[in-house]
Amino acid sequence: MDGVPSQKLNDMSRNQKPDRPAADYWATEWARSVTELAVFAITPDGFISTWNAGAEVIYGYRHDEIIGAHSTVLLPDDPKDREAFEAELRQAREKGSSAIEGWRKRKDGSVLWASVVTTALVDTNGTPFGFAKLVRDESEKRKAHEAVIESERRFRLLVDGVSDYAIYMLSPDGFVTNWNNGARRIKGYSAQEIMGSHFSRFYTPEDAAAGLPQRALEIAAREGRFESEGWRVRRDGTRFIAHVIVDAIRDDSGALLGFAKITRDVTEKREADKLLEETKAALFRAQKMEAIGRLTGGVAHDFNNVLQVLRGNLELLQTRCARDQWSMERFGNAIQAVERGATLASQLLAFGRRQALRPEPVNLAAMVRGTDDLLRRALGETIEVETVVSGGLWNAFVDVHQLENVLLNLAINARDAMPDGGKLTLELSNAMLDDDYVRSLSDVPAGQYVMLGVTDTGCGMSADVLERAFDPFFTTKPEGQGTGLGLSMAYGFVKQSGGHIRIYSEPEHGTTVRIYLPRTSAEARETTTRLNAPAMGGSETVLVVEDDTKVQATVIAMFTDLGYTVLKADNADQAIAVLSSGVHVDLLFTDVVMPGTLKSPEMARRAVQLQPHLQVLFTSGYTQNAIVHGGRLDPNVELISKPYSRKELAAKVRQVLGSEGLPLKDGANHVSASTPEVAERMALRVLVVEDDEPTRDAVSELLRMLGHSPTTASSAQSAIDAFDEAPFDVLLTDVHLPDLSGIELAHRIATVHKGISVIFASGDTVQDIKPGDFHWQSLRKPYAVDQLEAALRKARRDNA
Repeated sequence: MDGVPSQKLNDMSRNQKPDRPAADYWATEWARSVTELAVFAITPDGFISTWNAGAEVIYGYRHDEIIGAHSTVLLPDDPKDREAFEAELRQAREKGSSAIEGWRKRKDGSVLWASVVTTALVDTNGTPFGFAKLVRDESEKRKAHEAVIESERRFRLLVDGVSDYAIYMLSPDGFVTNWNNGARRIKGYSAQEIMGSHFSRFYTPEDAAAGLPQRALEIAAREGRFESEGWRVRRDGTRFIAHVIVDAIRDDSGALLGFAKITRDVTEKREADKLLEETKAALFRAQKMEAIGRLTGGVAHDFNNVLQVLRGNLELLQTRCARDQWSMERFGNAIQAVERGATLASQLLAFGRRQALRPEPVNLAAMVRGTDDLLRRALGETIEVETVVSGGLWNAFVDVHQLENVLLNLAINARDAMPDGGKLTLELSNAMLDDDYVRSLSDVPAGQYVMLGVTDTGCGMSADVLERAFDPFFTTKPEGQGTGLGLSMAYGFVKQSGGHIRIYSEPEHGTTVRIYLPRTSAEARETTTRLNAPAMGGSETVLVVEDDTKVQATVIAMFTDLGYTVLKADNADQAIAVLSSGVHVDLLFTDVVMPGTLKSPEMARRAVQLQPHLQVLFTSGYTQNAIVHGGRLDPNVELISKPYSRKELAAKVRQVLGSEGLPLKDGANHVSASTPEVAERMALRVLVVEDDEPTRDAVSELLRMLGHSPTTASSAQSAIDAFDEAPFDVLLTDVHLPDLSGIELAHRIATVHKGISVIFASGDTVQDIKPGDFHWQSLRKPYAVDQLEAALRKARRDNA
């Protein structure tokens, strides 16, 4: 070791007898000027007794900071370093000295790699009185050593990596003369098996017969190098795609000595490249479909509102012109055109994955059997229909009614592809889509599916037609015979359902469409039969919330025609005001997409809190994400999609209200309290006093529908002024008014206008009314229409 020899230290400690302690003398004489070494002494029990300048440089402690401290302060916290330190002292005691390398700790907490020599100190009598320590900082040396080790490790990895290449030598005529481990791994032959064989055995029989091996050697001999990719054969007969380089080897005179051949298996790379291209193409298609879907969703919303106005008014006119055959035919033609438009909008929404689906566990075999008659009628007698169902068929999780539409569309496409007749095969089976299959399908998870296949024996599709088959509005049919939305609708529906759809087709060999739908372990529900039942009306109160004034007017007319009492609101805030007014409402009928900060779902939630008995029915031409999430209608949400017919509306309302309803007379309104006969019998002049404007308007609308004549006032003073200007039969007032209580208002008016009948509306019980002053009664909010009607009838009797 460089620096002070340990032997000289030992000699000094044994042969000199200093006047002061030997450790101090040694440190002073030998260590004072040493700065590249930490030289210090410790007592037998490990406490530091001397400290030189080199120790201060290496460890960072000053002399006055470290003297008297235990030497373990210089050790890292790792227990292994403590054990090594104790072993070091034991060896020094037993053998006189020890030399080790290890980690040490500086004052600032950092560590260094140190070379440490420890020498036991004894006096002339051989009695130990401590240890001398020489420490050198070898951190840089350690780093260099580790760098060399890392470099060697990387070199070994690089060398081992050559096993990815088959490297071997060929004689000038193509026989194997050398063989490396990479060649053995890739091709499967050991050196003993292959040495002396002709390299053409690695080629496929087709390529070998075509002379490709000899051609490769000829090009390499002529040009110095040959490079290509192609199929090669392993020892076990399997094939792989090889990237091959053949280099000619010549001596100094230019004579050909042979060839060096490098082969790399690039099968996985080519498959990965192919998969990447397929994934990119799939992503592009998905992005294109998403963009078009967003566009069609917005268009469908406005389009369906227009169709709703048309259909609603046409059907209302039908109920008024039932005896005019000429008009009925024209209305029928117009309604059929609306239905075609509605179908188009529905297909656009399906393609754009914007439908409000209601999936449920379905036995597809039962569903297909249920549509058998419908399919046979649609296909005609020239097409044979066969259904093949595998045993143990799983249940699928899907919206069965939408799937029926998809199946019918596919069957019609198949019929058009078989104009001279043919065979349609419906196949149902369980299917597993594994990781390899879905690798390039970003939106299809691996797992268990139920497969529905539709195969025809028709004309089939060419490759370019097949590429565009799912594109919206793309069709090969003559103009006017197809919208080009059938397959795109099927594609959108299947994707929205979490499934997968695939087309297999060749010209003159027919087409197969396979739909994979998610499997469910839940028990399938029995499918309900769609009955052609007559429309039923009702007498309940409906609050219509719709921002489109034309749609609103049409819907109100349809509800009125069905016998319902109808209130209206232009937005969600108005609807909440009406419901807070105390007016009893049975059904909230609201558009999903509404302007303003209060959205329809939140409005519906608040509405039910205000009136817990209330039922809610949403309507929309496009639901966005308000009540549809993950492509599925939210639980316990009822929706009727625009445009809907009068009959569809009637049926859906009765379903939501949960009762059979009332039959309609001659297709017109059921006679209720809002009919002209009742209105004439009960006509009253009513002053409505209410400070909340939406509530005031709602009550006034109810009174008009009951056949009465309402006038409104927003305060007690304006009510008094109104009585001075015109006579009234009934005062209908809220108890809590901003300037005067409703009870005090009634007393003041009754003193001037004798015989007035008063109806108090309040959320509380009405008290403190002196008997005999006037006829009065109370309605506790929220009150029903029939309660209001009964109160007015009593007021009529009181006035009489």
